[in-house]
Amino acid sequence: MSDYKVLAGPEAFLPPAAASMGIVLPDPGEAHIEGTIVPEEEAYEHCAKKILEASVPTIFPGPLVLWKWNDHVAEKAAAIKELADEAPMRLIPMADYRPKYPKIEYEVEINPNHPNLTIWHNKIDACIFVGVHCHQANLALKIIRGGTNCYTMAMCAQAGHEDACLSFRDASAEKIKKLTEAVKKLKSQGVKSQAIDFTQFKMDRNGLVASPAVIEEYENAR
Repeated sequence: MSDYKVLAGPEAFLPPAAASMGIVLPDPGEAHIEGTIVPEEEAYEHCAKKILEASVPTIFPGPLVLWKWNDHVAEKAAAIKELADEAPMRLIPMADYRPKYPKIEYEVEINPNHPNLTIWHNKIDACIFVGVHCHQANLALKIIRGGTNCYTMAMCAQAGHEDACLSFRDASAEKIKKLTEAVKKLKSQGVKSQAIDFTQFKMDRNGLVASPAVIEEYENAR
């Protein structure tokens, strides 16, 4: 068994791929926490704790859940919104994977080629990747671990992400709802969210969908 731990960084300018350090992916019914294989139920509780402890917990939904390409995805997207509302957590989309130059709009998006910019600007200390294609997620997770102190978590629809600090596999709407229930359980036991108050921006093809006051706040913060 590897002694290497997949921890929040900053670790190094070029952090090693966790797989090259001996980290393996969980089997069905399991998850991994910092490289250690654990029962899935244990990971729900740990993930919920990390969400509630964070000052700026954030969900990064990717193209696999942002676009309604089947009804199952719509159910998963609804479950993600429910989790974000319950915690509460910010939602910052990873709408596509193209590098954004000369400047990414890091207030409202994240990109796998330079995710650290969004993490740094928004001071995100805990995040969940969901609906991001595996190769793009692992790229982003390595960069985040290398240059930020953000605790990364991933809900993967396939076998999981070894480069996240915590990862579930076979993610479905039901599993996202289980995580929401874990958050609710901790809150019922007196655990309070440490999240800083925020206004969740909404956007459409024409820009911000918000009151003039919120738009002015957004423009002044840029």
